[in-house]
Amino acid sequence: MYHNPVLLKESVDGLDIKENGVYVDVTFGGGGHSKEILKRLGADGKLFAFDQDEDAQANTLGDPRFTLIVENFRYIAQFLKFYGIRKVDGILADFGVSSHQFDQAERGFSTRFDADLDMRMSKRNTLSAYEVVNKYTYDDLRKVLFDYGDIRNANAMAKVLIASREVEEIRTTDALKQALKQFLPEHRQHKILAQIYQAIRIEVNQEIEVIKEFLKQVPDLLNPKGRLSVISYHSLEDRLVKRYIRAGQFEGEPEKDFYGNIEVPLKKVGGLIVPSREEIKLNNRARSAKLRIAERNDEK
Repeated sequence: MYHNPVLLKESVDGLDIKENGVYVDVTFGGGGHSKEILKRLGADGKLFAFDQDEDAQANTLGDPRFTLIVENFRYIAQFLKFYGIRKVDGILADFGVSSHQFDQAERGFSTRFDADLDMRMSKRNTLSAYEVVNKYTYDDLRKVLFDYGDIRNANAMAKVLIASREVEEIRTTDALKQALKQFLPEHRQHKILAQIYQAIRIEVNQEIEVIKEFLKQVPDLLNPKGRLSVISYHSLEDRLVKRYIRAGQFEGEPEKDFYGNIEVPLKKVGGLIVPSREEIKLNNRARSAKLRIAERNDEK
């Protein structure tokens, strides 16, 4: 079961769809956003979708205007070029893990099931959660837990994981919980586990690097007035999107011209959009969603 798409109307509205335009949904999943885009396209419109998860192929849409590319969206420009597409009118991204991936126990994404330590969004990836937990050095483990999970006692957790794996390899999600049980008080267990899983999952799938590579390609792919519509679910992702739209880079300050102006490739459209209380009631996954919309900046 794939999740109901979050901020469906608002994110697709943000693309300001032209009937005969070319659009890309880089996180196809269950196809919810793609179906909404196709509804608004005319006969000559085109929609390309990306999803690195092989399971998503089962949801492909039987529409001549639609093409599903089973690849990571970090390669967006390369694969669009293969299909003869160099410029598009809009790109939509809905980051994060789908409910389908959480609900497939054997994928190891969910705190609810015991499963092998996997967490790969594509089964073709060689790095899995097993390697991160069992092979990473103390410094690398600590950094993953702190940077991607915002875990304050990441130092102590990394030490315990290393001591535990020296006794016996940590092969399953239950074994991981067992190794870290001293950090999991009952009243906060779910929240802390979610942070640990998030940190390992981001590392396994290189999610931060993927988002950076993707965003850097967007301005060159967009036609004049082309739109980017991005939904993020945690502050790490949202900060990257916000900074790139504002400054055209991820850290530091952009260079200014003689008059103190900065040239940035995108400009924001409207303000931050979050789900309504009604949407959160219907779909708990929406509670942390943030939508930002930007347009190619052609003002010189």
